[in-house]
Amino acid sequence: MTYTVLRILTYVLGIVGTALALPLGVALWRGESRMVAVFAVPMALAWISSLVFLVKARGRARVIGIQDAFSVVGTLWMVICLFGSLPLYFSGSFASFTDALFESVSGFTTTGATVLPDVESLPASVNVWRCLSHWLGGLGVVALGVAMIPLLGAGGFRLVKAEAAGPDKGKFTVSIASTAKALWFVYAGFTALQAWLLHGAGLGWIDSFCHAFSTLGTGGFSTRNASVGAFGSVRAEWICTVFMLLGTVNFTMYCKLLSGRLSEVAKNTELRVFLTVVSIAAALVASVEATSCTAFGDVLRNACFQVASVISSTGFMTSDYTSWLPASQIVVLTLFLIGGCAGSTAGGVKIIRWTMLAKQLANEMRRLVHPYGVFTLRINGVPGRETFIPTVAAFVFVYLIIVLLTTFAGALCGLDPLTALTAALSMVGNIGPAFGSLGPSSNYGGIPDFLKWWYMVAMLAGRLEIYTLLFVVRGFSLGGNGTGAGSRNA
Repeated sequence: MTYTVLRILTYVLGIVGTALALPLGVALWRGESRMVAVFAVPMALAWISSLVFLVKARGRARVIGIQDAFSVVGTLWMVICLFGSLPLYFSGSFASFTDALFESVSGFTTTGATVLPDVESLPASVNVWRCLSHWLGGLGVVALGVAMIPLLGAGGFRLVKAEAAGPDKGKFTVSIASTAKALWFVYAGFTALQAWLLHGAGLGWIDSFCHAFSTLGTGGFSTRNASVGAFGSVRAEWICTVFMLLGTVNFTMYCKLLSGRLSEVAKNTELRVFLTVVSIAAALVASVEATSCTAFGDVLRNACFQVASVISSTGFMTSDYTSWLPASQIVVLTLFLIGGCAGSTAGGVKIIRWTMLAKQLANEMRRLVHPYGVFTLRINGVPGRETFIPTVAAFVFVYLIIVLLTTFAGALCGLDPLTALTAALSMVGNIGPAFGSLGPSSNYGGIPDFLKWWYMVAMLAGRLEIYTLLFVVRGFSLGGNGTGAGSRNA
């Protein structure tokens, strides 16, 4: 099992290390000579470790057990976040290693919570790495590894499943490697398109790509202190709004569209519910805020932008929603808990889970009236989906328990109840900003180190959808022997 973890870890680490070539290139282009070694040394170390295990892996078995997959993915994510913090820490832009690691975890988990009060003072290469970490973590570093490295072999699907748990997952092509490649093709295509559109809206190329990385990864890191609102571009705001929503949709929907399977997209239950929720939320906020002195066009744009930003868990800002009327704030707070679609880069509980629970509730109410009736739960037009309900209910239960514990940790560290609760929802839901003293205009730099470490665990738990991190903790508690029968397949 140990060898399997190290082999897969070094392969994916090599890919993430290769991604450092982009900020390295920016450092060379912008004349940031001090930053060259900051990115070049970790990149070289990642390549060397990958080559060593590439040679040693020849002829070894490559099948991964189910429980092993959860342990591998959880361990991999922790190490990748640690690796990603090295350039940040050695750049000298962070007050401590804890701050650099918090920024890295926030980046790769696509949370977008920053400890920095002034991101505009950062070297351009550091900002590029911060935003690029969103992009790498968005669709998943394991999915990237499966797409690019066939050496993962028979365990590829198990790794991807462990990284993105939940209902409505699976392969839509012959192999999981082909599926991962198709998803990354769509992902990269959307990113390039948005960067081109943002550049046409007046942003520089670095700003354009950084915000495209953050948007499609639904992360929220920006190169400006005032986020997207700093550019004062109506066109850029609408572009980001559209692509935040695109990033919140299950990416397999786009692959099905490209393959001509339009009927499957049209009858997708989660997609229909998602579009309904976004429309209702934006309409409610716009209606409430229309009473202000602001022009309705600006009110509608801000409402659409912030609704898209929160439900997608991106966390971009054009206006501070904590200054909105209470009714609008309640709508935003509700979106904190809902989340995006399964199979997207968005965080939260996910719309498909809430949909299943709502449908099951409706069936239970019918059963009270008709005790001998037979009722089934239909998702995407397919009956018999009530078998998912125990798993969904267990997930929501554990999710809320983690939110409660994280709220308590925040309160112990001196946060007021509203800030503690919304920060917990934000961390576990990978949203970024919260309410109160940690609202969109603030940062996480002032909270105690203990709380930063707790929030890092909460962000990882939310990104890995709870179960993967629980398997890692279980494995550690059993002294590494908790992988069960699956370890015999490693």
